Amino acid sequence: MERIANSHGESFLKLFQSRFVLGGLYLLDEPEAPLSPLRQLSFLSLLKDMVNQDSQFIIATHSPIIMAFPEATILSFDTNPPKEVAYDELEHVSLTKAFLNNPQSFLRHL
Repeated sequence: MERIANSHGESFLKLFQSRFVLGGLYLLDEPEAPLSPLRQLSFLSLLKDMVNQDSQFIIATHSPIIMAFPEATILSFDTNPPKEVAYDELEHVSLTKAFLNNPQSFLRHL
């Protein structure tokens, strides 16, 4: 059977690829929303290629995958004024790691 449609995430990746211009400045709000974890990794690869060609990105995200972008400056807006934080200090990262290491400890309360 021939595949005639892209998944939602594939469509968004193609949209990003078609709209990004080398050397551009991009403001993205939760670009991970339509993307599976695997597609988020593909998105990071696209970002890396663009950054290597002088593009810049400001991204609002809750995704530990997107936040793991190499050499990213991560700002937390949990304080006023916002402050730079290390990846491993982020609550999203520590919570995700804890959940993946022991999901039953979180789910037993349901």
